[in-house]
Amino acid sequence: MPTAPQLSIVMPIYNEQEALPLTVERLRPILDGLDVTYEVVGVDDGSTDATPVLMQKIRQDWPEFRIVRFARNSGHQAALAAGIHRAFGDYVVSIDADLQDPPEKIPEMLSLAREQSLDIVYGVRGDRGTDTFFKRHTAGAYYWLMRKLVGKRMPNQAGDFRLLSRAAVDALKALPEQQPVYRMLVPWLGFPSGEVVYVREERVAGSTHYPLSKMVRLALDSITSFSASPLRLATWLGLLSFLVCIGLAVYTTVEYALGSTVPGWSSLFIGMLFIGAVQLVCVGLLGEYVGRIYSAVQARPAYFVGYDSADDESEGRA
Repeated sequence: MPTAPQLSIVMPIYNEQEALPLTVERLRPILDGLDVTYEVVGVDDGSTDATPVLMQKIRQDWPEFRIVRFARNSGHQAALAAGIHRAFGDYVVSIDADLQDPPEKIPEMLSLAREQSLDIVYGVRGDRGTDTFFKRHTAGAYYWLMRKLVGKRMPNQAGDFRLLSRAAVDALKALPEQQPVYRMLVPWLGFPSGEVVYVREERVAGSTHYPLSKMVRLALDSITSFSASPLRLATWLGLLSFLVCIGLAVYTTVEYALGSTVPGWSSLFIGMLFIGAVQLVCVGLLGEYVGRIYSAVQARPAYFVGYDSADDESEGRA
C-alpha cells in the first residue's frame, strides 16, 4: 500500500454468514469513530456457506474492508497467521467474527498502547459466565498449564483478542514456526505489554467452530510446539514404572519363597497393564514430536492464499 494505515483489524472468518453482518454493524461505527486510518482484513478460511458472497457485498459498501481468501480450509490459527502477516497497519488487532470479544475494547487497547508505549495489549477475559461449566474448567486447566510452560509472562484467560505493534508483528513474522500458536509465541517475545479486561459474551449467532476435538488439538500443538516437558514426563513415567517393577520383583520373590505364587497373579497382571500403559503414553508423546519434525522437514506452508483484494487495488493503481 502507498500509505500504510495506522490500524489493522485481523478477523479470521469461517462459515459466519449469520454472525458476520452483525459483527460489521457493530464494528464499523467504532472504527469510523477513531481518529485513525484503518483496514479490516477478513480472512476467509475456506468457507462453504454464503460467507464469501457476503464478504464481497460488505466490501462494496465498506472500502476499508479487505478480503483474503484461502484456497482451502486451513484452520483458525492459520487464518490468524495469514492476517497478521499480511496486515499493513502500525498496530494490528486480532478479533474473531462471533462478537464474543467486544470490539468496543479496541479504542481502549489502542489508547493504552500509545500512552504507555506498549507493543502488546492483551484482551483478558475477566468473566466467562456465558461459557458452559465444562468449557470454563477445561479453559482454566489449559491456561494453568500454559503458564507453567511459558511462565507468568502469559496472562491468564488471554485468548487471540490482542493488539500488536508493528515491531511485534515483524518479530512474529521472522520466527520460523510452521504451525504457530500465538497464545504461546506472543508472551514468549517478552515485549512491553498491558491488559484490557472484558466480559466474554455469548456467540452472537451460529454455532461454535471450536469443539472439544479442536480444543484438544490446540492444547497438544501449544505444548509440543513450545516445550520438551512431555518428553521429560515420559522419562519420569519410565522411572516410576521401573520402581514398580522392582517392587513387584521383590513381592514375587517373597511369594515364591513362601510357596504362594498363585495369589501373586493379580499384582503381576496389574503391573503388566501399568507398564504397557506407560509405554504407550511414552510412544504417543514421541510420536507427537516426530510428527512435528516430519512436518518441519517437509516445510509445507500452513495455508495457500487464493485471493487478496489488496492485489486488485495495486493492479488498479499500476
